[in-house]
Amino acid sequence: MSNEIYMTQEGYEKLVNELENLKTVKRRALSKAVGEARSQGDISENAEYDAARDAQAHNEKRIMELENKLAQVRILDKNMPKDEVLIGATVKLKDLDTDEELEYTLVSELESDYNQNKISVNSPVGQGLLGHKENEIAEIKIPVGILKYKIIKISR
Repeated sequence: MSNEIYMTQEGYEKLVNELENLKTVKRRALSKAVGEARSQGDISENAEYDAARDAQAHNEKRIMELENKLAQVRILDKNMPKDEVLIGATVKLKDLDTDEELEYTLVSELESDYNQNKISVNSPVGQGLLGHKENEIAEIKIPVGILKYKIIKISR
């Protein structure tokens, strides 16, 4: 299995900005907090010092995670087929059981955000939609049953 992570340009830039913020602004603030806590005397029983060091370690861990992930990112090709549900596609669906219309954008796990209707291609719904075309019916097995969606529109 490939270690490549496919992302939109927008998602990639968001991660790069987060990384830059962690490496500059947050690193400086945490270093200052550690210094201030250390200046309060005995560090062996200093809860502020321990908390600042923990926050600093967590920040460094997140920096390493982002650097590793960003090294594996491949930006999605804007010329991908527009008539098939693939990563990066926005899909308008009709739930055949409820007649409700839904719209999801299929993204990598790093970009998924259910509140913004961005679902991972690795999620059950994402997997079930992949490869379908407009006007097709996708039947997706989920733990509570089967979802039946008609694909109304695919856009990029």
